[in-house]
Amino acid sequence: MATTTNQVARPVRSSFALLSGGFRIFFPLGAFWAILVLALFVAALAGAISLPAALDAVAWHRHEMLFGYLGAIVGGFLLTAIPNWTGRRPITGRPLLALASLWAIARLAILYSLRIGMPIAILCDAGFLLVMATIAGAELYAARNRNVPIVLLTIILAAAAAVDLAEGAGLMVARGIGYRLGIGVILVMVMLIGGRIIPTFTRNWLGKGGVEPGLPAPMQRFDLVAVLVGAATMLAWLVLPDAPATAWLLIGAGALHLARLLRWRGWRTAAEPLVLILHLAYLWVPIGMALLGVGLLGTFVPPVSGVHALTAGAFATMTLAVMTRASLGHTGHMLHAGPATVAIYALILIAALVRVAAPLLPVDYMRSIQVAAAAWIMAFALFLCAYGPLLVRPRADARA
Repeated sequence: MATTTNQVARPVRSSFALLSGGFRIFFPLGAFWAILVLALFVAALAGAISLPAALDAVAWHRHEMLFGYLGAIVGGFLLTAIPNWTGRRPITGRPLLALASLWAIARLAILYSLRIGMPIAILCDAGFLLVMATIAGAELYAARNRNVPIVLLTIILAAAAAVDLAEGAGLMVARGIGYRLGIGVILVMVMLIGGRIIPTFTRNWLGKGGVEPGLPAPMQRFDLVAVLVGAATMLAWLVLPDAPATAWLLIGAGALHLARLLRWRGWRTAAEPLVLILHLAYLWVPIGMALLGVGLLGTFVPPVSGVHALTAGAFATMTLAVMTRASLGHTGHMLHAGPATVAIYALILIAALVRVAAPLLPVDYMRSIQVAAAAWIMAFALFLCAYGPLLVRPRADARA
């Protein structure tokens, strides 16, 4: 995703800045939902409230983090990246507002699914992702652009959302297959997109600083092999989630992606947190796969730690890294992480570390979850406070 300020200037149909780009409305919506979902989940776990959803609290929390929060960020990313890929006008104004409204309706339909019924919730939730895939596919086709895999992954993500809700409705589907498919799809997106932006932004920053020798290479055959192995491993986890062979595949794939990360030389970017955080986010990929594999072998590490390393670690950290960078670049601000941005990164890393380690910490499990939730909520609240004003105002450099 191109997140520098060197964009093609285009007239914006709507004078309302919030509706002049997908990232402007979907990033804050996703951040707000990430806060609300976790707050309601912790309250439900403590017995303070009863959710009006047809899903139990854990299933609702899991679904809304994967397909609600991440669905919004995927939507914001696609609507922002595709104009850069194709050179076509972005979706703005009323069409963008309609998309955001469809996402919000889906969230409310699932939350109140006990009253309105699960079929409507499934239709709204999968419908949003399918509409996003249709728009992305039409734009890419019109420009004869080759980024078709991201469209196919979005369609599969819509299917995963529907299957996950169907399981919650009591339909005869394999246990957990919907959320495992969702995790697999998002992970492949991280592998593909991370494999593009991390070495590119690292090269740009190192080159700007005059550090030329040993710059990270762009995507090569090794990266393609790593992505294919990662996707095959997620497929094995989807169909054989408890098999020892799947566990060893996860451990092996984790080692492969650690080697991939080391090729990008992230340790040389410590002076710029805006670049370093991308490497730290990707580090959760091999950690998560390895922990999940070790957990499946029946060790003292529960598989849930591996799952949270991928979701609360890789997914949340990577999305906040992209959200902050894109918000700065696409609003005409300097690509540099200030104190508030560094605090966002620190808080989300703390949240992920505590949540992953919660089953192993010598403290009350519920208290660990509350600490992780507090750090998570503060990270996304700080994003809204620090970046919300940038997203509702026109570009600082007055370009469209």
